[in-house]
Amino acid sequence: MQMLNSHCGVDRDARGLLRLTICNAGPLNILGSGVIRSVCEGLEKLAADPQIRVLVLSGQSPKSMIGGADIKEMAGLDQSSAEKFITGLRDLCEAVRNFPAPVIARMAGWCLGGGLEVAAACDFRVAAPDARFGMPEVRVGIPSVIHAALLPRLIGWGRARWLLMTAENIDAATALAWGLIDVVADQGGLDAAVDKVVEALLKCGPQALRAQKDLLRRWEELPLTESVDLSIGVFGRSFMTEEPKRLMQEFINRKR
Repeated sequence: MQMLNSHCGVDRDARGLLRLTICNAGPLNILGSGVIRSVCEGLEKLAADPQIRVLVLSGQSPKSMIGGADIKEMAGLDQSSAEKFITGLRDLCEAVRNFPAPVIARMAGWCLGGGLEVAAACDFRVAAPDARFGMPEVRVGIPSVIHAALLPRLIGWGRARWLLMTAENIDAATALAWGLIDVVADQGGLDAAVDKVVEALLKCGPQALRAQKDLLRRWEELPLTESVDLSIGVFGRSFMTEEPKRLMQEFINRKR
């Protein structure tokens, strides 16, 4: 594993898969200001690389993907420093959400609070069978904010309200049934389950996939008619590359 900085380890393979591991963040991969800043900077640097086709985001510790924001640091904040802290976490979630290639959250162990917000900003979420999820902020005197706003879109208002206002944790089977995660791996098979999603994505045209991700992100914020009209130009611009001609011809040839 190569270190981009003190908290970002990366592994790359010849297919265009890049694995980014959050490192040196304690046994539960906790997000303090330094970790947040380093991972955000790492993602912004990697976003400029057109050779990355899929990004897998994970934590170094097997106990947790991200165990949440650093409560010890937050306990000493005032209004101004609290807003600065949460803005940094917002920027990290946005760096994940706006990463040009698909992002898969590899979810081992706990994924709590700000960690679940980071995961919600990913395109796909693949969890170990013993993974646990929760939004515990209200139990330590603060509301869940920033990308907790994605939760109602993922799981509906009732279930989002349950997570955010009871602070109760849920297991992987419940998270799958709710739509919070996409895949629950077999016991000991988390990497195999992640690789299955990676393989599906690598079968797609890389430029088409980037365009589709960008459209999905914009559709989240646009009315239906604007979303439909926006798509026309994106579709047309896809033919400015060689990708449609090449992949469509391959498809035609397979059908003969």
